[in-house]
Amino acid sequence: MTGPSVSSSTTAVVGLQWGDEGKGKIVDLLAAEHDIVVRYNGGANAGHSVVVNGERFALHLMPSGVLCPGVRSVIANGVVVDPEQLLNEIEGLRRRGIEAGPLLLSDRAHVVMPYHKAEDIARERILAAPTQSGAGSIGTTGRGIGPAYAEKVQRGSAIRIGDLLRPDVLSARVGTAIETKRPMLEQHAPELAGEACDADRMVELALGWGRQLASSITDTRRVLRDAVAARERVLFEGANATLLDIDHGTFPFVTSSSPSVLGIGPGTGLPPRAVGRTVGIAKAYQTRVGAGPMPTELSGPEGERIRERGREFGTTTGRPRRCGWLDLVALRYAAEINGIDEIALMLLDVLAGFDELRVCTAYRVRGRIESDFHPDTAELDGAEPVYESLPGFSEEITGARSVSDLPAEAIGYVSFISEHVGVPVSLVSVGPDRAQTIGLERGVYA
Repeated sequence: MTGPSVSSSTTAVVGLQWGDEGKGKIVDLLAAEHDIVVRYNGGANAGHSVVVNGERFALHLMPSGVLCPGVRSVIANGVVVDPEQLLNEIEGLRRRGIEAGPLLLSDRAHVVMPYHKAEDIARERILAAPTQSGAGSIGTTGRGIGPAYAEKVQRGSAIRIGDLLRPDVLSARVGTAIETKRPMLEQHAPELAGEACDADRMVELALGWGRQLASSITDTRRVLRDAVAARERVLFEGANATLLDIDHGTFPFVTSSSPSVLGIGPGTGLPPRAVGRTVGIAKAYQTRVGAGPMPTELSGPEGERIRERGREFGTTTGRPRRCGWLDLVALRYAAEINGIDEIALMLLDVLAGFDELRVCTAYRVRGRIESDFHPDTAELDGAEPVYESLPGFSEEITGARSVSDLPAEAIGYVSFISEHVGVPVSLVSVGPDRAQTIGLERGVYA
């Protein structure tokens, strides 16, 4: 028996930087052309913002296609699910007139419990302690994502969504988990330990989630297998981004899953050949949240100007993002990892008003020039960006609706990016709304 073959009806949308590139907007735009939108990795630490007719929606676990009527939403097995967050998100959408259905939730997705969130905070405190000789805290969102993925790998006490419907299994695993975590929590997060280590309370809470989500829980691998075999149009939505990939990102300052296209197989149960077109999402500049190296970071007024114009504050946490010039060394690396077919370039409008646009095309590392990206913190910590300068543009472009509406300097900037990365730019975003999107014919800038 053979699996589904590659299909032009399947599309993957992946971030090419350190997240927050605007993937939600592109998924929202493409969802209308698809039957199913699938989240395959990450958890509620990821936030996708979508603006429709001037109304902003912040999505954390729900696939961004939920805003398109008739499109099925799938949260696949590679996601770690905070049921409380998911239920709050569903209710929040309902209050705004949007029904989050039909929603399919993998019975094999792992559950983020309150004690995972407490453990996340405790571990960050341990790493940040002055007595530690390590790299310091990772800068997590405190949403329990890392501890939930760690327990998944440790296996014995991990809880899966299907277990929310099995009281005996649930009770045993909660009890084991709490016993292993209690000493750390009581020492490093005592204000959280009492509730988090109350096994009866945790079981009661989880069973309540199960009752509310029961109609959505299913074997999503089988659903997706049948959909791809039937040539239904499936859109895979990556959370976080390639430079945060647990294997291929800037370790250890990464997320706990595989946000790249490489995560779709284990995150859904589909074979790699089931993925057709791959769209890479990149900002016209660089941002990062939390700790870790960022060679092109700007600490002065230019960085602050980008932050304010781009509204660079985290969707999930509200934290200000670190901002800098576009890093093409990192972007080319991410494009190679994902084998992308095209780039959607986001937030080009943020760069309006700069007389000069600087672009990093290489690094200077210990006196030598490097054009390849090495995702290692020790290596990147000493990397100095080598810039090329391009002319800026003074005109505001948020009202542009076609290539002819863009100034020549903006077109030149897009062309430079495409040429350097070796991938065509198929779309340019000049604002948050759906309408503020310019489609480009494939090959125009290649």
